[in-house]
This record gives sequence, C-alpha cells and structure tokens, in this order.
Amino acid sequence: MTTTAHRLLTARRAGLPALLAACVLGLPDAASAHGIGGASDLPIPGWLFAWGATAVLILSFVALGVLWPKPRLESMARRPAFTLPRFAEPAAAVVGLALTALVVVSALFGTTDTATNLAPTFVWVAFWVAVPLASVVLGDFYTALDPWRTIARVANFGVRAARPYPARLGRWPAAFGLALIGWMELVWLRRDDPRALGVVILAYGAIQLAGMARYGIESWRRNADPFAVYTHVLSHASPVVVEDRRVSFRAPLSGLPSLTAAAGTVGVMVVLIGTTSFDGLSRGTLWAKIGPQIGTLGGDLGLSTPIANEVTGTIGLFLALALVAGVYRVGITGMQRLVRVGHQRDAMAGHFAHTLVPIAVAYVVAHYFSLVALQGQALFSLASDPLGNGSNIFGTASASVNYALLSAGTIWAVQVVALVSGHVGGLVLAHDRALTTFSDHRRAMRSQRFMLVVMVGFTSLGLWLLSGA
Repeated sequence: MTTTAHRLLTARRAGLPALLAACVLGLPDAASAHGIGGASDLPIPGWLFAWGATAVLILSFVALGVLWPKPRLESMARRPAFTLPRFAEPAAAVVGLALTALVVVSALFGTTDTATNLAPTFVWVAFWVAVPLASVVLGDFYTALDPWRTIARVANFGVRAARPYPARLGRWPAAFGLALIGWMELVWLRRDDPRALGVVILAYGAIQLAGMARYGIESWRRNADPFAVYTHVLSHASPVVVEDRRVSFRAPLSGLPSLTAAAGTVGVMVVLIGTTSFDGLSRGTLWAKIGPQIGTLGGDLGLSTPIANEVTGTIGLFLALALVAGVYRVGITGMQRLVRVGHQRDAMAGHFAHTLVPIAVAYVVAHYFSLVALQGQALFSLASDPLGNGSNIFGTASASVNYALLSAGTIWAVQVVALVSGHVGGLVLAHDRALTTFSDHRRAMRSQRFMLVVMVGFTSLGLWLLSGA
C-alpha cells in the first residue's frame, strides 16, 4: 500500500469517531433536566455526559469486534427454574378483571377531580408505564392479567375465529394504536378527564374483543392489540420466561433475537421511541419557542385555542416519529449496501428491529422513572378511596407523596445510566445479528459502523431531550 493510500485509509477510519463526536458536541450544553415528576440540574456539565456516552459506545464497538467473533445470543439456552401452581393463571385473570372493573367504575361514576379519582393515575402511571417496565424484569405477566383475553377465552373466541389474521398487516395495527394512545397521553386535552378515560377503556376493550372474535385470541394479541404487543415485545428482554406454567431463566437480551420480525415491528419500535422523545421535547425550551408559533398559525386559520394546541402537538408528535424513523433508516440503508441479494436488503429493517427494544426501554426509564417512583405513591391513597367520595377502604387514604424520596442526582444517574446501557445493549444485539447475517466477520464489522452512528444518534438525542431540549 502506498503512503498516500495508507493516509487516506487512516483518515477514513478516523472520520467516523470524529463525526460522532461532532454530532454530540453540536448539541447545546445541558442547563436543566426535566421529566414528569420533577426537574433538576445536572450534577456535572452536560457536554461531559455526552462525551462519556459517546466514548462508551465507541469502546463497546471496538471491544465487540475483538472479543465477540461469533454469535452468542442467537442460540443461548434457558435454565428451567420452577413450575407455577395451577391456580396462578386463573387467579391472575380474576385480578385483571377486578382491577379493570374498578378503574372503569371509578372513571364513570367517581369524582371528576383528576387528583382524587383513581382512573387517571392508574391508567397513565401504573398501566401505561409501570406494567411495560415490569415486563422487562418479570416477563410477559400481562397476558395472564389481560381482562379482554379472559373475556374472550370464556366466550371461546379462539375456537370460533372467523378467518386467519392477514400476514400483510403484521403489527401495523398495534403501531397505529400505540401512536394513538401516545397522542392521547401527550396531546389530547382530555387525557386526565375520568369520564373520557372511562369511555376510552370501554371502546378499547370492545375493539380487542371484536378482533379476537374475528381472528382468534393469540393471533390478534400478538399483532393488533397495542398494549399486548407493547408488553410482549419488551418482555423478550426479560431474563424470565413463563410458558405453560413453567418458569425458566435466560441471559438478559438473549430472548430478543427470537422476536418475530413481522411487518410493522419497526413501526412499533419507532412509535415507542418517538412518542417518548416528543414527551421530552414538548417539555423543553426549544418547543416552548416553536410550539406557540405553530399554534398562532392555527389561530389565524380560525381554530379555537384548544384545537390549535392539539393540532400543534399532533404536528410535533409526527415530526418526532419521522425523526426516529429517519435515524434508524440511516443505519439500515448503510447495511443494505453490503448485501447483494434483493430480498435480503428489503428484509434488513425488520431483521434488526429487535435491536431497538433496549433503546425503547432506556427512553421510557429515562423519561418516566421519576413519574413512577413519585406519582406512583399516590396509588396507595387512591386505592383506599377510588371514587373520591371520602372512603378509606385500606386505611391509606391520607397517605401522601414523598417528593424527597429521590434526589436530583439520583434521578439523573438513573436516566443517564439507562440511556447509555440501553444503547450499548442495542449495539450488542446488532453486532450479534450482523454475525449471522453477513458472510464474514469483516463485512459484519463494516455493517456495524452504520449502527454505531444510529446508537450514538439516539444517545445524543436522549441526552439532549433530558437536558431541556
């Protein structure tokens, strides 16, 4: 190799880390943190967090290339642990039905005060955030609790399924449903209205029951039921597996390669990451400047202020989803250039969809950790007085939220560790999958340069959003 050629090759290899570092440095320094549950200041400068996160990812990339020459996660065995008693699933089904009935009754017949009615806190804290996060640790326990599945099983919907579920639809109905729920949480002005939530819960249940009656219980839940798909996908990261009452343990992340790459799986992951990203963006200083300007345009078109605000939020949410999809597309497009066979190129996005699961988990932990830890305490008092009528069933109605439970430093430590760990996990999964996708180790490593850009991009985005956007 000539001296000139050697210099060009060296410059090319050095260009990627330089580009990644530049992407991080281009973000503004953190001034204040935010997240549902409280804001705080960074214990150390934001640029140092960004540099550290980038360094961790690059070092992980290099270490994987040297120390991980063969796929390991694709074929890891499970270790049987114990068998659940026969009454466990029926008991869980009864609990799920009872909780759902209690929340619906509270929403429709309890007080209209958001703070003292059980429904808003249960739906947005316990159900929408805590249950999926618990699935990452305990596995897919929601299946046993799912009230709509229980009703469908009692009605024998699985036996009388009218037709097979269309494979071309895949998980797109779930992706659309998750985007709609995300819109309700972040944009809809009546998201905390107990009466509106009660109607939404009943409508959601009716749709799920109709789908299971038409396509069968398992087919519908694994593809079209938004929350069932959400928890099922995240449970693949869990070290716990429950099948036919048998509980087994496995290495963390080792279950994700088995996630079926059905159509729409990438869409589900984009929605999960994108909605959380918009939640962070909508609470930052950048959106505080841009949002009102978009709302003013809506007012100029004759829209009322509430409708204009919802339109503004909808536009922002769409842009966040498009941004996340674009970042992932960068990595996939780069890898597709290394594959010569057409159908393999087309399947590449779905083939690596499972690598986004740790990132989705990281974003949820980073943005909602303080919400669950602080606002989740309110469930103790609300459980004793679910209707807000002054009852004290369990003697905890007077319990208060301890906002001093978590310090600012603790919240930020959890958020940053979650972001970096999630993206390192995604990088490990992508590297392992690349070793089974490409013909040789060298080409697999070349492909992961593009995924490294994706992971650093998502890490930088996450830290920027947490810094106040």
